[in-house]
Amino acid sequence: MNDRMFDSTVFVKDGNVLIQEISCLEDALEFLYEWPKNRRGPIYETALRACQRAFDSGYPLSAARGAFESFARSVKIFEEVTSPMPWMVAPNPSRGGGVLA
Repeated sequence: MNDRMFDSTVFVKDGNVLIQEISCLEDALEFLYEWPKNRRGPIYETALRACQRAFDSGYPLSAARGAFESFARSVKIFEEVTSPMPWMVAPNPSRGGGVLA
């Protein structure tokens, strides 16, 4: 198991439709590196530093996750997921799910 997995996934809106799963430190760093330069600010910088420190040293992974979530909330891309996403639900064989054509 990846020792850099978050204890719980952070879901963020990537555009108007797509919801992206950020489940580990590498996902968070990749998302932050791709964030538009003209939209970066102090909260972005704090989240990036926290994730980089967790990647490079013994900085707590929970603190990096918290900083990433705070960043996502501050730029209004955080998505509160209260029900399972369609890809997280096992197919229902009684409704034809899981049957190969």
